[in-house]
Amino acid sequence: MLPKALKQAIEDLGRLPGVGARTAERYGYFLLKSDRKITENIVESLDALHDGVKFCPVTFALIDASEDTSPLYTDPSRDKATILVVQEPLDIIAVERTGGYHGTYHVLGGAISPIDDIGPGELHISELIDRIGKDGVLEVIIATNASVEGESTAIFLQRELKDRHPDLKISRLARGIPAGVDLEYADQITLTHALEGRREYS
Repeated sequence: MLPKALKQAIEDLGRLPGVGARTAERYGYFLLKSDRKITENIVESLDALHDGVKFCPVTFALIDASEDTSPLYTDPSRDKATILVVQEPLDIIAVERTGGYHGTYHVLGGAISPIDDIGPGELHISELIDRIGKDGVLEVIIATNASVEGESTAIFLQRELKDRHPDLKISRLARGIPAGVDLEYADQITLTHALEGRREYS
């Protein structure tokens, strides 16, 4: 029913995460009827993606291919004694937007998930342990996601780091019920963290 070129474009767009069949159709048709320059710009951007981006060998954050190390690590104003551990590189953006954190980062590259055959060996945990010694790290803030996999990873990290570095301060990013969310809609993990992080009225 559709021209082969459009059908192929829709199929390829449908491989993107969160893009269903109907959304892929809308994207494909939008690109077809739009100015050709828009499509050409997207093609050029995607073509340059793999050659223009790489992972920092120290923090595993995303950096320009021309850079050796992440600027968030080499910047002298960043506190190397503090490391905030996240699952994915894009998690760094959310923290940086707050403007309230001035330490460095470490990207695990995922979370422990036996169902997906992802164990500790598939994550950048050994590199984190090496960094703690090399950089004289005093505190590690674990900021994995509030999911079953994220919690399992956080518990594993806490035990592993304590075994290797007994004097290291290990903290977990505080979590609670977001403003405007009714209690009945809060998930179990969020409620548990909210209870654990409760504060006394003064």
